[in-house]
Amino acid sequence: MDAALGVPEKMADRGEELTPMLSQYRALCERYDDSLVLFQVGDFYETFCEAAEATARLLEITLTQREDSTGTYPMAGIPIDNAESYIETLLDAGYRVAVADQVQDPDETTGVVDRAVTRIVTPGTLTEDELLATDDNNFVACLTEDPDRFGLALLDVSTGDFYATSARRETTIADEVSRFAPAEAVVEPGVEADPFDADCMVSPYDAGAFEPGAAAETVATYFGSPDARLAADAEVRACGALLAYAEYARSGQDDRLDYINHLTRYEPREYMLLDRVALSSLELFERRTVHGDAEVTLLGVLDETSCAMGSRELKDWLRRPLVDPDRIEARLDAVEEWTRNVREREAARETLRDVYDIERLIARISRGRADARDLRSLKDTLDAVPDLRETLSGFDSETLAALRADLDELEDVRALIDDAIRPDPAREITEGEVINPEYDAELARLRETEREGKAWIDDLEAQERERTGIDSLKVGHNSVHGYYIEVTNANLDSVPDDYTRRQTLKNSERFYTPELKEREDEILRAESRADDLEHELFREVRSAVAAESERVQAVAAALAELDVLAALGEVAATRDYVRPEIGGDGIEIEGGRHPVVERTQQSFVPNDTRLDSERSFAVVTGPNMSGKSTYMRQVALVTVLAQTGSFVPAASARIEPVDRVFTRVGASDDIAGGRSTFMVEMTELASILRSATADSLVLLDEVGRGTSTTDGLAIARAVTEHVHDEIGALTLFATHHHELTETAAELPNAFNLHFAADQTAGEVAFDHEVRRGAATASYGVQVAREAGVPDEVVARSTELLDADRGGTDRAGDPDASSPEPAPEVVADGPKDALAARLRELDVATMTPLEAMNALAELKDEVE
Repeated sequence: MDAALGVPEKMADRGEELTPMLSQYRALCERYDDSLVLFQVGDFYETFCEAAEATARLLEITLTQREDSTGTYPMAGIPIDNAESYIETLLDAGYRVAVADQVQDPDETTGVVDRAVTRIVTPGTLTEDELLATDDNNFVACLTEDPDRFGLALLDVSTGDFYATSARRETTIADEVSRFAPAEAVVEPGVEADPFDADCMVSPYDAGAFEPGAAAETVATYFGSPDARLAADAEVRACGALLAYAEYARSGQDDRLDYINHLTRYEPREYMLLDRVALSSLELFERRTVHGDAEVTLLGVLDETSCAMGSRELKDWLRRPLVDPDRIEARLDAVEEWTRNVREREAARETLRDVYDIERLIARISRGRADARDLRSLKDTLDAVPDLRETLSGFDSETLAALRADLDELEDVRALIDDAIRPDPAREITEGEVINPEYDAELARLRETEREGKAWIDDLEAQERERTGIDSLKVGHNSVHGYYIEVTNANLDSVPDDYTRRQTLKNSERFYTPELKEREDEILRAESRADDLEHELFREVRSAVAAESERVQAVAAALAELDVLAALGEVAATRDYVRPEIGGDGIEIEGGRHPVVERTQQSFVPNDTRLDSERSFAVVTGPNMSGKSTYMRQVALVTVLAQTGSFVPAASARIEPVDRVFTRVGASDDIAGGRSTFMVEMTELASILRSATADSLVLLDEVGRGTSTTDGLAIARAVTEHVHDEIGALTLFATHHHELTETAAELPNAFNLHFAADQTAGEVAFDHEVRRGAATASYGVQVAREAGVPDEVVARSTELLDADRGGTDRAGDPDASSPEPAPEVVADGPKDALAARLRELDVATMTPLEAMNALAELKDEVE
């Protein structure tokens, strides 16, 4: 166990010998032994002993010591006003943090002040804006394991988003965990998180919270009978334990999290599955390499949302593309309306730019952590709702009509905030300047008394100067001595008898009069009572708004979805995207473009794609750097966009929804895990072969590299045959094993595609256009030359390549003396290659022009 956690060794055996304050610290360390305890002492959070040594090192703060009758203890502290930045560092170091605050007023307490843990900060239960680094969801997951089922619950404590699912296979749950990328995973003691691939902090929690009865009771307190919402005991146990853990993290506050009022139970098969490998290789949210612009991802180029809630919703849509054609079409209908109605789209987007993140606002309000400015921000956002409803009034889309109906104007909440809270309130809610005085009669009376008293004092200086004849007399105020009348030493002889000395300064004396003292007491009583009353009234208003959290969250959800649809309309209208057709057989794309690459390159060559039940497996060959990987990812991204409900970068597209996208693209290793690049590749390949279905889209790139050529080719061919014969998934297989082109010619539903290259004077030019048929060369030596490999190495490579070919095939060799390129050589010679080209021609579906062009290409090859 980490020495910084639990009871410090020096305090362990001392018990009652410790001072009362250190006894409190010891007891809290014992109770919260999995967390690093920050213990309030005045204006600082202190740590002691081993915890102090750890925090001093991690936070780069001074290690001091506390000495009393029982000994000397290392001590390190952080200022409360700046605690969040230090807590963030402790979280990054892998600690949970228990914050122990003083829960008594020191001025009203005799003896040691009581302290209690008021919150436990963990990576998955963050609610503080300072700790939530982005607008993205911050999920904590809970994993359960029953004899026949695995359960998963996910909660964003900062917004109240709550999801649950279950599956019979732990790999399915692992895929869901990778989809949501939680910051923390809660598990039952004894349950291992490793099989679920949870790449985050793992937190074992009280086994009692996972008991079926206890979990069901917890769920019932939030949502009623769990049987009405959840489909398996594993789900009930996961949801109940997760709610209990979230309550535990609020330690010391009201247990129930009132703003968590929606639980969404879903089936994984309701969405296209994009596992961790697919998310990475397709670069949906993060770049795989450090080269170039780190923000250039699919989310980065697609995110034209106007508010934080919309950006979060868009990421969720990309994380979980739809598979139901009706739901996809409903989204596309809405996007199409936004593309056609330019003025309305701009008006809505302009309004949405002024919308605050009211999902997190209402969560803070419900937790009692919101200030008056938060309430005004909520009111300002709700003020935008009537304008948005007016903008949507003329739209025909059922989705937009439903969203308009969900935009509750919440007149009562807006009116309450407007009546009660000042337009520009103070940030501190305990020091006044928060509540409109007219909101409450007693508050108005107290503020009037305060104003009248201060007005009397403002007039006092002139009156006293006239009464005493002392022209330099001043009336002032300070926080220590209150109101005073100041007279310089030169005029002390003129001080009236009713003046009483209050303070002596170097060059003057300060006095008060009975009437001034009476007015001062009156002002201070009114001001103090008014400040206290404002605090009470503010808490009442905040509680009243919190009671409407469900209505506010419904508006927040509608605003988020509206923002995403308008943003997708903006992207479609400004970037030449088209509405895809949903349904049919397979994937057919005309003039498809890579949505990210086209935004980063000066020019982009569009390409066509056709994959269906009769032409399901494409072997893609061609030189390095010709665009094979870009092309394959492009097909996947167009499919993802279409099933998200977005228009797509193409001249036209027809997409039959796929159940998931598998990728085996790019090389990587796992040094820490002791796995080579080839082992990682084979592990990913094994997952694809076990899980892909006939409804999947599979991208395979260079399967079989990393081992001998013979072994690699054998694996590549076996994979080709298995995917083609046994799985039947729509597949793009890029390879430099040119022997696979012959395999493709032998399989009824397979065909060849290639990227050609032009060679002139030893230089290779890529046109990045995909064509039917097999490539003639890979041009590896030429690519090596362009990459800067020394000339002598390139020359020797050319010699070895020529010797290997026996001098009969110099295709792709820039130093070949023959003016004519050699014919492609495959396993059984040029005739078999030509025959393969002829066999793959689908004359019945070709236009006359396509047939004539194909014939001309074949004639050129023969000649």
